[in-house]
Amino acid sequence: MSDLLRLATAGSVDDGKSTLVGRLLYDTKSVLADTLDAVHRASADRGLATPDLSLLVDGLRSEREQGITIDVAYRYFATPKRSFVLADTPGHVQYTRNTVTGASTAQLAVLLVDARKGVIEQTRRHAAVLALLGVPRLVLAVNKIDLVDYDEVTFSRIAKEFTAHATALGYTEDAVVEIPVSALAGDNVVEKSANTPWYSGPTLLEHLENVPVEPDPHDAPFRFPVQYVIRPRTAEHLDYRGYAGLVAAGTVKPGDEIVVLPSGRRSTVTKIDTADGELTEAAAGQSVTLLLADDIDISRGDLISVAGNEPKVTDELDATLCWLAEKPLRPGARVLVKHGTRTVQAMVTDLRDRFDEQTLSSVDSPASLELNEIGRVALRLAEEVPLDDYSFSRRTGSFLVIDVSDGSTLAAGLVGAPLPLLEDGVESCTGGSENAAPDNHALVSPGP
Repeated sequence: MSDLLRLATAGSVDDGKSTLVGRLLYDTKSVLADTLDAVHRASADRGLATPDLSLLVDGLRSEREQGITIDVAYRYFATPKRSFVLADTPGHVQYTRNTVTGASTAQLAVLLVDARKGVIEQTRRHAAVLALLGVPRLVLAVNKIDLVDYDEVTFSRIAKEFTAHATALGYTEDAVVEIPVSALAGDNVVEKSANTPWYSGPTLLEHLENVPVEPDPHDAPFRFPVQYVIRPRTAEHLDYRGYAGLVAAGTVKPGDEIVVLPSGRRSTVTKIDTADGELTEAAAGQSVTLLLADDIDISRGDLISVAGNEPKVTDELDATLCWLAEKPLRPGARVLVKHGTRTVQAMVTDLRDRFDEQTLSSVDSPASLELNEIGRVALRLAEEVPLDDYSFSRRTGSFLVIDVSDGSTLAAGLVGAPLPLLEDGVESCTGGSENAAPDNHALVSPGP
């Protein structure tokens, strides 16, 4: 039985992400006949002799007209070895917020660069976002290698520069793989290319099929944000009171002692219900309904945790934000914080520092955070909220910052999770990759 790999693509505009994804789908025969016929017709209408494989991914009319990806496109395909859920994310700076969305659950990211351009500003920005989100593994796909005549020196230079940058962000060298590819011609995507005899590594698909996958940590402490309280009040279920939601982390079984936060009330799990029947155990990623031994006050937004290893409950939040809004964030701003199923009012009390993803340095006490900038902030919450550090739990250590006035998303937030910084006075990877410093200050490592 094949296992599952969740992956995301990232890169700058015109680096060929959608064509690469289309090539994967096409060469693994994961495209329905009518879809392929539509792509052939659309390509012929454009005067193309061969099918434009990017059309297999860019589904929005505006995407096809502009030749860019705007939304996150999820695609599902499989080989005899493994199943895949792939998020093709936008490359344009304006849509970095969608890259955050697509990469938030990824176990691996494929970051593309144009072999003619090498590592550029957006490459470094995306690498920083992927490290911030804790994506454990990276593939650098040096695309359009055919346009530099399959030059080994060009590939080696780009690979060396990127590896140094990724290492400075906290990745270990064995977590980063570089592959020369041509998405358009198919070199080293699914089939090994005779045009790169100097490359002895795997094709992209071979790597995706065989890379170790870190499963959801079932040994993590149990976390269960309550989404809905089920009270049928029927003759058949007169006294039924169940708490429905998604298991965010760990496992639970009948007999386990739990604590409800933020109230601190304790009880014991008596039963686990699902639409398909009763379970003897539920694990991370499963949607279930819990029944408890005691009739206690629990509502949407509460968190049910294993007793004895529960998260801290606080109204003071120190976090890292990836700012996703056009309007800047400034100290004193009033916002909403959505953590799990709970939404509370909050105020930004301090902007601690802003991370420069190009130089891997920080700016202390910035006046504001602008679109796509990453910074560490302090928030005061109107209510106490149970919080895990993001390094401890990706699901219960993350939150959204929402505009009070219109409900729009302003930022993706991670509890704690500062990125590693270079020592003062050390050059960044933007020019000399050999000068990259090790992960000296990392409180969070994106490694497995």
